[in-house]
Amino acid sequence: MPHPLTQLAVHTVRKPAVAPAHEITADVCVVGAGVAGTSAAIESAKLGRDVVLVDAQPVLGGQMVNSLIGLFCGVFGNAPEYRQLTHGMFDEIFADLGPTGDLHFNRGHTMTVQYDEVVLGRWIEERIRQLGIRVVVGAVIQGVELHEGRIETVSFATRYGTVTVRATGFVDSTGDAALAWEAGLPCRIPERTIYGSQQIVLEHLDETHKPDAKELAARVDAKAEEYGLMRHDGLAFFFPGRNTAVMNMTHIEAPLDPVAASDAQLEGKAQADRVVHFLRTEYPKAFGNAKVRAYGFPGRRQTRWLAAVHQLTLDEVRTGHRFEDSVARTAWPIELHDRPEGYVWELFEADHVHYVPLRSMLPPDVHNLVAAGRCVDGDAAALSSIRVMGPCAAMGMGAAHALDLAGKESVHDVRPDELHDRLSENLD
Repeated sequence: MPHPLTQLAVHTVRKPAVAPAHEITADVCVVGAGVAGTSAAIESAKLGRDVVLVDAQPVLGGQMVNSLIGLFCGVFGNAPEYRQLTHGMFDEIFADLGPTGDLHFNRGHTMTVQYDEVVLGRWIEERIRQLGIRVVVGAVIQGVELHEGRIETVSFATRYGTVTVRATGFVDSTGDAALAWEAGLPCRIPERTIYGSQQIVLEHLDETHKPDAKELAARVDAKAEEYGLMRHDGLAFFFPGRNTAVMNMTHIEAPLDPVAASDAQLEGKAQADRVVHFLRTEYPKAFGNAKVRAYGFPGRRQTRWLAAVHQLTLDEVRTGHRFEDSVARTAWPIELHDRPEGYVWELFEADHVHYVPLRSMLPPDVHNLVAAGRCVDGDAAALSSIRVMGPCAAMGMGAAHALDLAGKESVHDVRPDELHDRLSENLD
């Protein structure tokens, strides 16, 4: 008798004249699945809300996973206390990935946390599944229906057809304020390029010979022109015991033009290859056998962001001004990458903390949209100190609770004391 597979029928089809509608209704629609969006989706689901999480990439995790950043920054305060400033999702990650050896805590002026990006990516996917959060990936915003100060629907283009999401509340955690932009809301862009980075993971290293951080930066500065390196400093984050490292040694432009953005991605990888040549040549004991295990997606720091009710200022960051409607805090330095060869790095004292207010996450005339992550409003220097993962996750939590408290009313009317009571672990 013939095998059943040989009897598999094949049909010839054409695209219908009227494409089938793919419609989703939810309490909360989170657009962007990086650290801020993941945090917002998880927190909203834990509050009992029906959540849909949408991202343009074919996988979840955003830059946190796919740009190979490899380092949680801004979660902890400065030495010597190293107080944890953001909880929520990070408490779960630390509890689950710590015992498996997939985290490493670095203690310096502040404390950063290295992580295995593959393990973290799977943790995010499984946590999203456990909470019953619906996911749409590979989806790019196609249109926004805004009526009487409320976003009613957002349509997304996917390779499988258009998906329309109708929700009570929306979170713009796209990084580039793409939802706000497509809704026609005012946004801000810097007057000159703020550079991103092309991260790479190197393997087959010998960490017993790894260079001192200051010595590496000095050698790059001295040899940058010889090796064709744009950035005149560099950071190598070795993961102890694995002979691997995440390299942050490039500066790539982050244009919003689609063709230029694609060109920048290719240029970033070419820069990264020149970095590898430099490392193999200058540090043969540590990097002589180095191989690129992975090139990350292009890393973007500050591109386009929301023009909100309040623009966080550098002075408010430096003085640690605490707002009545604060939702997040961090002690991360001013880290402004606004020149190709280097960046501004302004450290804060041991007990310093600065805050992000809800009003810097809200467009003035829209009642059911909250921005979270690196597209909230600040001047360029202020934003450079709050766009890292610790405060971004806290902003995601803040967005979830603001929308939950607002319900079908306006997020602008949420009472600061009620918001504080819910977010106290991230503020006190």
